[in-house]
Amino acid sequence: MDVTGKVVLITGAARGIGAEVARQLAARGARLALVGLEKAQLEEVARQTGGKAWEADVTDWDALEKAFQEAAEHFGGIDVVVANAGIAATGFVRSMDPKAFERVIEVNLLGVWRTVRTALPHLIRSRGYCLVVSSLAAIVHIPGNAAYSAAKAGCEAFADSLRAEVKHLGVDVGTAYFSWISTDMVNSADQHPVFGKLRQGMPGVAGKKYPVRNVGRAVIRGIEKRAKAVHVPGWVGALKYFRAFTPVVVDRQAVAEVADADRQMAASDTSGLVGPGGQAASR
Repeated sequence: MDVTGKVVLITGAARGIGAEVARQLAARGARLALVGLEKAQLEEVARQTGGKAWEADVTDWDALEKAFQEAAEHFGGIDVVVANAGIAATGFVRSMDPKAFERVIEVNLLGVWRTVRTALPHLIRSRGYCLVVSSLAAIVHIPGNAAYSAAKAGCEAFADSLRAEVKHLGVDVGTAYFSWISTDMVNSADQHPVFGKLRQGMPGVAGKKYPVRNVGRAVIRGIEKRAKAVHVPGWVGALKYFRAFTPVVVDRQAVAEVADADRQMAASDTSGLVGPGGQAASR
């Protein structure tokens, strides 16, 4: 697929990965339909990319239907959908704010389901491509990240089933797996007094953050190839072959650090949604 002239709808487009993907696609001549919260931020990305913005919560059926229908009418159809909208929360299961945990599931998993379900009639008409943004967290399930890991593992499973369901309709489905990317969400999590130390203390490449521009390039390649999987960095793809062993590694690594972190979280009131995106999604 040559992205030049193609209509690409991106959710969670106000900042971070969504905004970077939009900028890089615009430079390649794509036409952008940008969906998200944070109206002023979203409209600024639209101005930068020559796209058009629709403020909508991906958990709101009516808002999504309206955004997709208006985007299709404005551009004459939709060729690609990047189901990217997502939030994160810090906290251990036994002490975490229940509303924050459930909001992560609501946005990251049910928001993807609602986005894709709303998108499918348009993608079937254009014989288009859908990219579901999952995460390395679908493969490696670290302590303090249960809600995010559960949601992203669900996204992976959802995309796998969807791929087989819509292939005969001419629609291709990809899953994106990103490690820690230098975005407002991850940077805000790093500032957390407990989770930040856990994440930054991860050994070697496991704790490294990668530039968001790398994701933009990888997503464009994925769209062009109508790829089944997109990985940033590349080693995430290789790790999928060894996922049966990742719980053993996590368990061993956690022994020295989790007990103290768990006590700190249980004794404090610091769990909850992180970053500007999390704040916008909690309103």
